[in-house]
Order: sequence, then structure tokens, then C-alpha cells
Amino acid sequence: MTNTVFWQTIADYNRMTWPVQAVLVLAGFFLTWRLYRRPTPGVKRAMKYYLALLNGWIAVGYYLVACDARPYNEVMALFWGVMAAVWVYDDVVGYTTFERTRRHDLFAVILCLMPFVYPLFSVLRGLHFPMMTSPVMPCSVALYTIGLLLAFSKRVNLFVILFLCHWSLIGLSKVYFFGIPEDLLLAGALVPALYLFFKEYIDLNFRSDTKPDRRVMRLLLAVMCAALGIFFLATIWRQIAILV
Repeated sequence: MTNTVFWQTIADYNRMTWPVQAVLVLAGFFLTWRLYRRPTPGVKRAMKYYLALLNGWIAVGYYLVACDARPYNEVMALFWGVMAAVWVYDDVVGYTTFERTRRHDLFAVILCLMPFVYPLFSVLRGLHFPMMTSPVMPCSVALYTIGLLLAFSKRVNLFVILFLCHWSLIGLSKVYFFGIPEDLLLAGALVPALYLFFKEYIDLNFRSDTKPDRRVMRLLLAVMCAALGIFFLATIWRQIAILV
């Protein structure tokens, strides 16, 4: 797939679906506000089905329809379709509680607002509608989901976290191959988010007599995240050098 085909599919997507994207953004804003202010069981359940709808939209509206000219678009659609199914399953079993811990509020809010930084980044690069990134695209949706789960991280579905981390690594490759430095936003947010999620998991689930113990697991997590951080910093530095 060429750079031209990649950006043309983005332009087609924005041109055909901007009203739907606007509705999805407004719905997400309303449900997020309610989750912060009045987190009733109905609101929590509605948020899970909204996330299922959002992931399903990326699978069908973005990949299967707008990006049908791309190779392997069916594989990407399957990836996001699985994510949609996971949220429906999560509601059935009641795993993710959407209980706020208030430990990472500032970082979580920044991540939730990142989808709106994507189009601003495109504008700063000299792009214009419809050939520009938008708030309802795969990487921006991934950032919003990570931010939401970080804000309500008392008990989260780690399967979702691992899927989104995997997606951020896929997004990093697009920086090189298709000239989309906007996806560095997701890659840059991955490392601290990954560290915070798994640190909480270790603190809650590892006892002092566990082998390896909690202290060693924290150290291994810090080393892994530091290595990822160095790799991403090198990538960002290289991309800045190309842009300059």
C-alpha cells in the first residue's frame, strides 16, 4: 500500500462519515461526564456498550467500508471487532467496574482529550479536511479508552489493555511507512500508562511471599517500560529530524 492510498482512505472516511463521527464524539463526551459526575450502574453499563459500538464502528465503518482499498483491512477489522465483542462480554460477566481511584486523574484526563489533539496536529503539519486525522480513528479511540480505564482503574480488563498496547506498536509502524507522525501521541502515552496499569495489578495481586516477589516484579516492570521508553524516544527523535 502506498502513502497516497493510505491518506486517500482517511480523506474518504472523513468525507463520508463526519456526521456520524460528530454524534459519536458528543455521545462519548456525555457518557464520560456522567461517569465522572453520576456513575450509576446504568451509566456504567451504557459506557461499556458505547465502547462496543465505538470499536464496532472502527471495524466496520472505518476498515471494512472506508479502507477497503487497503490490503489486510479485513484483519484490522477483525482486531477491532474482537474488541467490540470483549466489551459486550465484559458487561455480561461484570468484570470492569468503572470505579474511580483518583490516583491518575490528571494524566487520565489528558489522554481522554488526546483525540482532539490529533486533528490539531494535522493542521499544524499543513493538512486540511478531509485529508487529516480525526477524533474517531483507531489510534485516537485507543487513547481515549486508555485514558478512561486509567481514570477508573480499580478493576479493569487487562485483556483490553494488552490489545491496545499491541495496537500502539502497530500504530508506531505507520509513522515510518505512511508519514503519520500523529500516531506518536499514542506511542508516547503507552509507556507511562502501561507502567501504571501493571503496577496497580502487581500491588493488588502479588503477596510478599510470591516468587518473584512484589519488589522484583516492580523492578522488572520498570526495566521493561524504560526500554520501551528509550525505543519510543529514539523513534520520536528520528521523526522530528525528518520533519525538520
